[in-house]
Amino acid sequence: MFSQDQIKALAQPTPSKIILLVLDGLGGLPRMETGKTELETAQTPNLNNLAAKSICGLSQPVGPGITAGSAPGHTALFGYDPFAVNIGRGVLEAVGIDFPIEQGDVLARGNYCTVDGNGIITDRRAGRIATELNAGLCKLLEMKIDDIQVLTAPVKDYRFVICFRGAGLRDAVSETDPQHEGMKPLQVTATTAGAIKTANIANQFVERAMKILADKHPANMLLLRGFSREPEILSMQAIYKLKPAVVATYPMYRGLARLVGMANLPTGATFADEIKTVKEHYNDHDFFFVHIKPTDAAGEDGDFDRKVKILEDVDKILPDLLNLNPDVIVVTADHSTPAMLKGHSWHTVPTMIYSKYCRPDKVVEFSESGCLGGGLGIFPATDIMPLAMANALKLNKFGA
Repeated sequence: MFSQDQIKALAQPTPSKIILLVLDGLGGLPRMETGKTELETAQTPNLNNLAAKSICGLSQPVGPGITAGSAPGHTALFGYDPFAVNIGRGVLEAVGIDFPIEQGDVLARGNYCTVDGNGIITDRRAGRIATELNAGLCKLLEMKIDDIQVLTAPVKDYRFVICFRGAGLRDAVSETDPQHEGMKPLQVTATTAGAIKTANIANQFVERAMKILADKHPANMLLLRGFSREPEILSMQAIYKLKPAVVATYPMYRGLARLVGMANLPTGATFADEIKTVKEHYNDHDFFFVHIKPTDAAGEDGDFDRKVKILEDVDKILPDLLNLNPDVIVVTADHSTPAMLKGHSWHTVPTMIYSKYCRPDKVVEFSESGCLGGGLGIFPATDIMPLAMANALKLNKFGA
C-alpha cells in the first residue's frame, strides 16, 4: 500500500462527496440446508442494482486467516495500517462517550456477564441488560485501590468503560475475557515488567467487583478487554484533505472515527435516522462514514434469520441514501460475522465501489459468491480509501 505521506502528497480537496457505508459484520457462511449465506438469502434488490453499476470484490480486513477485531477492521477501512495503528478497545469506548481521558490513564472495555455457582461464564453479555441497569452498576464499581483511582461509565447495554488513573500504569496487560462461554474469567497478567502494577490493580478490582456483583444476576460478574492508552494518530484531514464526519448509533465507532479526525454528527437509533442526519449535514462535509451495527449483533447472537431481516430492512431504505447522489459510495464491512460461528471471522468481506468513473464489472448480485467474480478481486481493505479518493477525483497524478 502507499504510505500516508505519499497519499498526503497526492490528495487534493474537491467538492465531490464520498459515502462509506459499513454494514458491520456483513460477511457470512452458508446455511447447511440451503447452501446460501445470510446476504445470499436476503432479498436485496437495491444492493444488487447498485452492484451492477459498481466495481466489486472481496476485501481482506487485516490479512489472510486473521480474524479482525472492530478497531483494526475499521482502521484498515480508513486507510491506516491496522498493525501500525492498533487502537485499544478501552480508548475507543471512552472517546465514543466523551469520557474525560487524562494523560497516563489506562482504559479498558468492560462487559457485564453471567456466571454460575462455579464461576463458569454462561452468558458473556449478561442477557444484554438495559443501559439504565448498567449505569446503576457502574456507580457501585468506582473505588480506590492503593494509589489508583478506578472510574467507570456506562456505554450501552452490557458494555461499560473502566479507567485506571494514577502514577506508574502501563497498558501491556492481558484481558480477562476468554471470548467463550463455558470457561472462567481469566487472570490479568503483565506482558512487560513495567505493567506488573497495572495487572495487580486490575486483578484486585476484579476480585472486589465479583463480591459487589454477586447478587446482581444476570450481571453478576464482569469481563475486561482492550486495555489501552490514548494514541497519537495523523488525522484524515491531514492525510486526505477531507472534511470527514461519522454517523453511527453506537459509541465505540464514533470514538474510533473521532480519533482519526472525523466530526461526530449526533443521530437517532435507526438506519433511517442516520440517513436523515447525513441529509441534514450533507453540505457541511465531503466524506461520511455511516455505520450499521445490528448486522454484527445478529451474527454474534447466531441468529441467521435476524441477520437476513436486518439486511433486507437496510436494502429497503438504501434508496434514500442513494438519492443524495454522492459522487462515490462504498458498501463494505469491517469484518465478517457469520451466524454459524457466533462471532467475528477471518473471511473476506463483500465490497462494492460506485462512481461514474468506476469501470463496472459483471457482478449483478451483492453477495460473497457474486463479489468473488468482481473486478477488484480479493484485495486489502486498506486499498478502499485510495480507490474511493481516486473515484472522487481527489488524488493527483503520481510522478511526471
